[in-house]
Amino acid sequence: MARPPLAPPALNPAPLEPGLYLVATPIGNLRDITLRALDVLAACDLILAEDTRVTGKLLAAFGLKNRLERCDDHAAARASPKIMARLALGERIALVSDAGTPLVSDPGYRIAMDAIEAGHEVWPIPGASAALAALTVAGLPADRFLFAGFPPPKSAARKTFLEDLSAVRATLIFYEGGSRLAASLADMAAVFGPRPAAVCRELTKLYETVTRGPLDVLAANPVFADPKGELVIVVGPGEQTVSTAADADLALTEAMTRLAPGEAVSEVAKALGLPRRDLYRRALALKEKQ
Repeated sequence: MARPPLAPPALNPAPLEPGLYLVATPIGNLRDITLRALDVLAACDLILAEDTRVTGKLLAAFGLKNRLERCDDHAAARASPKIMARLALGERIALVSDAGTPLVSDPGYRIAMDAIEAGHEVWPIPGASAALAALTVAGLPADRFLFAGFPPPKSAARKTFLEDLSAVRATLIFYEGGSRLAASLADMAAVFGPRPAAVCRELTKLYETVTRGPLDVLAANPVFADPKGELVIVVGPGEQTVSTAADADLALTEAMTRLAPGEAVSEVAKALGLPRRDLYRRALALKEKQ
């Protein structure tokens, strides 16, 4: 037997202003939808969805039947002129991703920027976010953080990406797919060392789990060999170190006696917690002096 729709409270009767609405949707538990999001989804002229099948299920759960059009990253450039024309006519258009807040490692940037540049109103309708949900339960400092999105899929590029973040004195938040989780945790342990971290799975869903521990311990956990779905990795900030230009030059000079410049830069960046890009420029300057 089909489940009846979740009856929403009475919708706001106030008219919806023209413009583009960036509407956050639940990341798992449908009851995390906001009252304002329901108001917008019920009253708008069109809903742009990352996947109309996913958003269709959300609308059906609340008894809504608005017009849906697919607008993922591949379709955005082609669809944008038509969407801008509709906004120019005074329509109310909502943009949603499959889950969470649009534009945060999700489609929507092109449409939002085109709307802003065209002078249309763009309204944020805040709500669920996997990154913030994970940050709050990770047990790590939350007063300063950096959302880094998805790491590169290949190990070499991923390590370079992580090395550039190693000097950031803030909690780091990453998204990752289950098939790459173990490899990413191993690379994080290699680059960041045994920093405290947390892996958050199935947030707000029935089997929600948060596993906390040092990165090297998490990387060795067989539970993370091939979990399903997308996950959030939260990594604590590294210890504060103060390295001078002289420290960097001395370390680079020694490392380049046994390593190629790129490898030397990677080693020193990890050891001193300095940005890899800056160290690479210093390495080239030192090499020219030899």
